[in-house]
Amino acid sequence: MAEREEGDEELPRDAKIVKSLLKSMGVREYEPRVVHQFLELWYRYVGDVLTDALVYSEHAGKPAIDCEDIKLAIQTKVNFSFSQPPPREVLLELARNRNKVPLPKSIAGLGIPLPPEQDTLISPNYQLAMPKKQISRTVEETEEDEEATNPNPPQESTDMQQQTPQRVSFPLQAKRPR
Repeated sequence: MAEREEGDEELPRDAKIVKSLLKSMGVREYEPRVVHQFLELWYRYVGDVLTDALVYSEHAGKPAIDCEDIKLAIQTKVNFSFSQPPPREVLLELARNRNKVPLPKSIAGLGIPLPPEQDTLISPNYQLAMPKKQISRTVEETEEDEEATNPNPPQESTDMQQQTPQRVSFPLQAKRPR
């Protein structure tokens, strides 16, 4: 008769299967949470495969999921989830080509050495919204003339709300004196 570990009687069938898989793979010591993590992964994977198979079955106009839908769903998962890395020779050739290009010369100075400004990502990258200043002496004079002829003068609070903000940007780094 097969030997039973402590607590195996209370485990669900799926947990017993995971434990036997771990044992067959030569894994003798593991935390109890490992079984639960494998079960969660297993249920999520099966659920995803069945959901995809249902979509394929509905697309084909079938009343129910069949074996071909399951195979297609599994094959699609394998194709999109697991990909083989390129051969070692290809990676070595790419590394050789990339390493032929020298690194940019660094800016000598205090602090952390940085590459030239055109090679950095520290250009102005934010904007402040500032209201436009349109009040001038001639504008004030024209308003006074309009008030004399217009019985209903415009209110200043609505004029200030209707002005469009002006965008201004500032560089992030200060120029150092040389």
